[in-house]
Amino acid sequence: MPSQFAILWNPDLKEYDFGEGHPFRGRRYQTFMPFLKERLGEKQYRIVGAEKATDEDLLLICTREYIDFTTEYYRAAHRGAVHDGRFYQFHSADNRPIGRPGNVEEAARLIIGQAKRAADLVERGEYTKAISIGGGLHHAQSSFGEGFCLYNDVAFCATYLMENYWLQRILILDTDAHAGNGTAQYFYDEPRVLFIDLHQDPRTLYPGTGYISQLGAGKGAGYTVNVPMPPYAGYDSYKLVLEEIAQPLANEFKPQIIIRNGGSDPYFDDQLTHLGLPLKGFRMIGEKTRELAAALCEGKEIDLIASGYNETILPFAWVALIAGLTGIETAIKEPERVPERYRRDLVLTDTEMVVGELKEELKGYWTCFR
Repeated sequence: MPSQFAILWNPDLKEYDFGEGHPFRGRRYQTFMPFLKERLGEKQYRIVGAEKATDEDLLLICTREYIDFTTEYYRAAHRGAVHDGRFYQFHSADNRPIGRPGNVEEAARLIIGQAKRAADLVERGEYTKAISIGGGLHHAQSSFGEGFCLYNDVAFCATYLMENYWLQRILILDTDAHAGNGTAQYFYDEPRVLFIDLHQDPRTLYPGTGYISQLGAGKGAGYTVNVPMPPYAGYDSYKLVLEEIAQPLANEFKPQIIIRNGGSDPYFDDQLTHLGLPLKGFRMIGEKTRELAAALCEGKEIDLIASGYNETILPFAWVALIAGLTGIETAIKEPERVPERYRRDLVLTDTEMVVGELKEELKGYWTCFR
């Protein structure tokens, strides 16, 4: 198996920019790559490009009407044209650009194209691990965009793998601070996809979904696993959930590949969320994912990284994730002081209660919890 890993990236990712004053700006993609090169060195990985998704690609996960509107609207907005009055039929308010945005829709197609290329690279044996910078747009649905997401590359990647490589067991591990409501909708009744979603308690954060009781439906009952993390949950809480929930489920499911998504927004000083991970927690998430892939699916893993709303910490957390995912040793120090409440993970007892409740819900579906 190849020792290098692939990083899917393109300078045009900077166009995924909703405009001045919006929380999601495209400059993160410009600043990250020099930071990565400085911390990991260029010999450890190879930058790989991808073609933008075609309409045919997008139709794998989206309706024609949604694709047409989204394409026309965002391209017009990029040109400075007047906004379309039908916007809220297809998108939530947080997807509305401010001022003159970047070429968001074109960049969104690039992100889908990167997910497709990542799947091909891993399944054809060119790399065991492919990391798509810009990926993880897990709120988008087949006919509605929200949460800064136009097209759901997580859902595309899994669907593409099932359609083109006939995979029957795909594990999606979502560690973004927000619940992956779009991804959950795509696979809610799909037994070929085990979707494990660690996110801040939905009573306290958008999108307000992802409760323990939302377990899937029909043949997919038990294959959607929501882990609502208590606000301020930190290193010990995440480690507990990964070891007590994700690991036994993965061992029983025996995935053929793992797709993980999520960026830096579980960090304790993120500007939109209220979790408690220090940098070592991101490395630990990467390490646990790597260990699962090595034990269960010959190391095959696709990683999709985009989120984070503290632009100072974002590159540190992304590098920590990548270091953990790949096993590369690199010194990653906190750029700011970690408050005592996060060093000690004061809500660990609350997380233990969540884990106990979730095991009780899941034991009717999974023998590992009986």
